[in-house]
Amino acid sequence: MQFEIKALGATSNITALILDAVDEGDARAQAGAKGYKVLTIRAKPSLGTWMRPRRTPFQLMLFSQELLALISAGLTLVESIETLAEKESRPDSARLLRDLVAKLYEGRPLSYALQTYPKVFPPLYVATVRASERTGDLAEAMERYIAYQTQVDLVRKKVVSASIYPMLLIGAGGLVTLFLLAYVVPRFSRIYEDMGTGLPFLSRMLLNWGKLLEAHGLLVLAVVAGMAGALVYAFSRQGLRGWMLQQLWKIPAAGQRMRLYQLARFYRTLGMLLRGGTSITQALKMVSDLLQPGLRSRLEGAARLISEGRSISFAMEGEGLTTPVAVRMLRVGERTGQMGEMMDRIASFYDEEMARWVDWFTRLFEPLLMAFIGLIIGGVVVLMYFPIFELAGSLQ
Repeated sequence: MQFEIKALGATSNITALILDAVDEGDARAQAGAKGYKVLTIRAKPSLGTWMRPRRTPFQLMLFSQELLALISAGLTLVESIETLAEKESRPDSARLLRDLVAKLYEGRPLSYALQTYPKVFPPLYVATVRASERTGDLAEAMERYIAYQTQVDLVRKKVVSASIYPMLLIGAGGLVTLFLLAYVVPRFSRIYEDMGTGLPFLSRMLLNWGKLLEAHGLLVLAVVAGMAGALVYAFSRQGLRGWMLQQLWKIPAAGQRMRLYQLARFYRTLGMLLRGGTSITQALKMVSDLLQPGLRSRLEGAARLISEGRSISFAMEGEGLTTPVAVRMLRVGERTGQMGEMMDRIASFYDEEMARWVDWFTRLFEPLLMAFIGLIIGGVVVLMYFPIFELAGSLQ
């Protein structure tokens, strides 16, 4: 990806640069290595960028697994990343790994090298590595992160897989309905053109739709395409997506499940950080972005209570960030001193409850969706053939 950079050179003159880089951080690093002080930076749009095949993103999970295997085999950290850079076939990923190695040779810690690529290595990953640098056990930190990411991906995959079949049903039903309305109905409208006065209201509306398509098909197609484009553009806006999520939270059943899903991610991430040696106050700040704004304000209140000396279970219960089962498990963790492990168990409990709900919902929703699509298609067919029934009755 190319970036346009305006920077100050050695003679204090403003210079324009165009650099190929993985992301904005990489572009800044390249400009700094050449002795420039970056003033502004932006991605360069071009037709070639759209025509070129999309670059494969850096596979963080695979990198973590391979790094764990090499370190466990006895290689040093620098040797392990050098090995990964040598076998990497993708130029962008290889350049990134070589840059990590260069920073390690400069004497920088791995966490410092990782945080220069915020779009590749999330803050949670950097914090996990930074905590391991204090204890000297990077392999254990990698194991914790891999286990954490595996569990998070497992829940996400269950939700995605449960939505595939309903989406296929909606797509197939929509195509059949579109075929009936755009192709079959206009041809029926020609046959029934002289019978419109004696038809039911819905049949007349359907046949008028057929006449409209026959007379102004291209215009209707353009209007429908424009509305679809506007809808896609609207859904691409983060503000609208945020508003829709807020509306979903107001639905009691959906809001409760979304709350459990966020709490599961929250407790799993918090537990991983605590087991890695991160303090509870720092960990709470790092995981606040995992919660939606309403829960985030409650988390701030819980963090304030904990900083005042209150127990974790008291703070979480007081701010509504737990369930009755979770409160008891937090109290057990406080008594045993294994708060990180107990938070992992809380997250697993929430995940199992979410999985049961998703399974129940799909078993109920799929038959209802099939019945709804059948009613729509059947209704269109019946309204099309209703004039034939009327004609048969008049002949009798």
